[in-house]
Amino acid sequence: MRFISPKTDFAFKKIFGSDQSKDILISFLNAMIYSGESVIQDLEILDPYSAGDVVELKDTYLDVKAVLEDRTTVLIEMQIWNVEAFEKRVVYNLCKTYGNQLKSGQGYFHLNPVIALTITDFQLFPSTEKVISCFYFQEEEDHLPYQENELKLVFVELPKFNKQLEELESVIDKWIYFIKEAPSLEIIPDNLREIPQLEKALTIANQAGLSVSELEKLRKQEMVLEDTRGALSLAQREGIEQGIIQGREEGERRVILRQLERRFGKLTSDDIALIEALTNQELERLSEAIWDFKTSEDLLNWLQDNSN
Repeated sequence: MRFISPKTDFAFKKIFGSDQSKDILISFLNAMIYSGESVIQDLEILDPYSAGDVVELKDTYLDVKAVLEDRTTVLIEMQIWNVEAFEKRVVYNLCKTYGNQLKSGQGYFHLNPVIALTITDFQLFPSTEKVISCFYFQEEEDHLPYQENELKLVFVELPKFNKQLEELESVIDKWIYFIKEAPSLEIIPDNLREIPQLEKALTIANQAGLSVSELEKLRKQEMVLEDTRGALSLAQREGIEQGIIQGREEGERRVILRQLERRFGKLTSDDIALIEALTNQELERLSEAIWDFKTSEDLLNWLQDNSN
């Protein structure tokens, strides 16, 4: 067996957001949001995925959206990259969904709770080792909850989960392991079969059950992910190299400033501004000319003559 990665938009929607996935999504949400307790008994998947959908590229930030039996809306997103303003986007989607419930003239009592469940393939909160973090409004000093069931943010950070297959204990462990490690499996392990919904999710994720068009969509998304990963890796390397160069240049500039202050005492703000504005080539020429200066006026004259 070969299993598709739930981290791609196509696979995530197919596994958790199709018409046949209601029981899978219930089990998954109970694990991620309610610590494995059977709080959710029923839900409706909004705009469910179907095999005929065109899902070549991610066209929405909300991978799956569901309404629970108590009218709570849950937004479920799988986020691969830590893109700019990502945290703001999560809050925006939560608040927008909450506010858009009201139609013109409706009272606020028509508002129902909204939960944003976000699974990230990167560390979002380095100050804690918790894999699952939950946020809601509370008083700053006494931590008194304010409408704690009305708006919630739940984050699952996959890189913080390091349990091996044989170490899985709870339903929470097993679902997170599935999201993170499904492509590494060759069979459906016995300890994952113990949860019928998880076994069903793995059956859906089995590549042998995909149509030719679905496999093609999957391949395209995987290519996009690999291209993006390569571009980010290159940008990171170039950024590190550029940072080293800039650090070296700034270090040289500080050395020259110290040498000048040893010879002529504290420099004026105008002198420092002129030195800060020098290009690398001009800075190199200044380092060679330092020993020709007799007075601070010589330095100022040189700066005025040589700065661009």
